[in-house]
Formats: sequence, structure tokens, C-alpha cells
Amino acid sequence: MTAVRWHALLAALLMLVAAGLTYLGRPSVHLADRIGKPDLERMFPAQFGDWRIATDHVVVMPAPDVQARLDAIYNQLLTRNYVNAAGQAVMLSVAYGGDQSEATRAHRPEICYPVQGFDISWDRPAQLSVAGGMLPVRTLMAHFGNRHEPITYWIVVGEEVVTSGMQQKLAQMRYGLRGLIPDGMLVRVSSIDGDRDRAYGVQAGFIADLADSMPPTLRARAFGDLAH
Repeated sequence: MTAVRWHALLAALLMLVAAGLTYLGRPSVHLADRIGKPDLERMFPAQFGDWRIATDHVVVMPAPDVQARLDAIYNQLLTRNYVNAAGQAVMLSVAYGGDQSEATRAHRPEICYPVQGFDISWDRPAQLSVAGGMLPVRTLMAHFGNRHEPITYWIVVGEEVVTSGMQQKLAQMRYGLRGLIPDGMLVRVSSIDGDRDRAYGVQAGFIADLADSMPPTLRARAFGDLAH
């Protein structure tokens, strides 16, 4: 079966499942009401390992129209710049939404960045060794003029880590079959560096240090179930 026919078949199957969920009734119980909503400011430490918040780096805020769209999707947004003793800098952006239903589910960077004028020259899945487990992530290389921004990100839907739109939709459906509307967290780490491989190495170390700094309960919210 060709890739085109396989994707068409999968899309049709998803439509049937979605229709079935509609017939059975829409999920009405929010997972966040059961497990609680995180406090991003407290959840992500200001200092850990060799990293600390960089007070001399300016955080670039999105344009007002972009911010309005983000506010409609996410309940909490956290943006920080970190630097280590070697002077290496990374940007951490975390977005949390308590309702990962069809209209309000997290928007992936490979879609959002081009909308803001960036070109994407690299888009690959990867896995990072984190806290004794493997974290599936997606790596991007975004360009805007002379700005070169390597990106590593993942999305946690409930307790599942997803790195593609299809995975995101399937996770949403699995919770829907249980009558639940999952929450979601998008965690993005990026830096300004024309050397993609070097940047991904720094980002991988930052992410591993971040995971090690969190107690297991908070780590599960930010990194999903690393055991699977």
C-alpha cells in the first residue's frame, strides 16, 4: 500500500472514530479537574544544574494579535532565558492548556513559526535520554533573515508525549473514549545558533538537567510517562 493510500485510509478511520465519539456523546470531564492544574512559575525552577535565569537577555514578546490567539488556547504561558557558566544561552517557552479539545489543542511550532514569517529547513523526530527514560521530541531549524533558531520541543497530552499532529489527535481520542478531555503542555527549548548540531547538544543537556531537577510528580507533568 502506498504512503498516500495509507494516509487516506488512516484519515478515514479517524473520521469514523470521531463520528463514533460524537454519537456516544462528547467527553465532558476535564482531566485537569482530577489531577489539578500546574503552576508553571513554580514548576520550572529558576536555577538548576549549571543553569540560571539570564537577567541580561531580553525576552521577545509576541505581537498583540499573536498574543490574543495564544490567550484563547492556553491558560498559562511561561517564557524564560537561561544561561550556564560557559555563557551558552537557551530559551524556554512553556504553554499549558486545560482543554485539549479540537478547537483549543496546542499548536505545534512547525505550524506557528511559518505563520510568523519563519522558514523551516529541518524537521525531524528524535529521542533524548532523560531521567532514566527516553523522551520523544521534535527538532526544527527555523530561519528569519539572519536569525537561525534550532528548536527542540514536545507536547504532553494528559500523560502521553506526542510530537506530531496525528499522535496529538490519537491521544485526544483515547482520552475521549474514556469520557475525558485531557489537558496539554507544550515545552519548547530553542537558541540562536547557526550550528544546528551544536545547538541540539546544548539543548539536550539543558533538558536532561531540567528533568533531573524536578521531583517525580512534577516531572511527569512536564515530560509525560518516560517509562513507555
